[in-house]
Amino acid sequence: MTLTASYEHCRRLNARHGRSFYLATLLLPAWKRRHVHALYGFTRHVDDIVDASGEPAADTGGRARALDEVTRRLSASLAGETVEDPVLPAFVHTVRSFGIERTDLDAFLRSMRADLTVTRYGTYEDLLVYMEGSGAAIGLMMLPVLETVPGAGPQAREAARELGRAFQLTNFLRDVAEDLARGRVYLPQEDLAKFGVTEDDLHRGVPARALRDLVAFESGRARDHYRRALDGVELLAPSSRPCIRAAYELYSGILDEIAAAGHDVLTARARVPRRRRATIFARHMLAASAAGRAERRRPLEAA
Repeated sequence: MTLTASYEHCRRLNARHGRSFYLATLLLPAWKRRHVHALYGFTRHVDDIVDASGEPAADTGGRARALDEVTRRLSASLAGETVEDPVLPAFVHTVRSFGIERTDLDAFLRSMRADLTVTRYGTYEDLLVYMEGSGAAIGLMMLPVLETVPGAGPQAREAARELGRAFQLTNFLRDVAEDLARGRVYLPQEDLAKFGVTEDDLHRGVPARALRDLVAFESGRARDHYRRALDGVELLAPSSRPCIRAAYELYSGILDEIAAAGHDVLTARARVPRRRRATIFARHMLAASAAGRAERRRPLEAA
């Protein structure tokens, strides 16, 4: 597959599976956008391997072998070998272009591998360890592409971690029923016990008061992560801020929809209405255009 075709494949993955995030990426300059698609494409590809909806949930052998193979191809491609894979040409090109750290890639792959065997998390601290390699690691991989203002360094990385955790926890709350069908429960066992919720309650699909209270509690945790991430938006290059502000509003909007449904996450999957998504996009579009024009002019003015 050519590099151009690989980038296009990643873009289509993003458009098909990450509608809210894809909408936010349209606010980026075109040259940044394709690299963000490449990162999304790789992480989605690996996530699909781990979830493997066509396999019985109890049969992890095939999924483990597929994950081993994509990990092998990634290492080979990073070493300069040509491999047959639809997402790796674009992904590896992006990793090399921006110096994305291998430690972040390895952390992501560790958490994906954990999904093959770990289906419950005892405490929120245990879940945070998982999210460090999923949501947080993805945030850290995105950061070099988005660019930061000079000297932002460690502060921007921590904000990226927090936003990744916020997005991940939001997804967990939205997808309780879907994850349960795969045999996974990301709500910490300690919290289930604290609120008097059993897994039988989840399987019955009836949003009892105790479960609603638990979801409201976990939503508060997610909002705490969003708040801690917010200042980090100003640490990004101006042309990246509208995209991340829009993504912030779109994903936190899922929590708003969950709250509007009385914190019922079993009856229906929470979605931000199309009209609200369009409003959020339009609100940030002018700022994105102005920032992009300013960045394109700056080298000429400096010269």
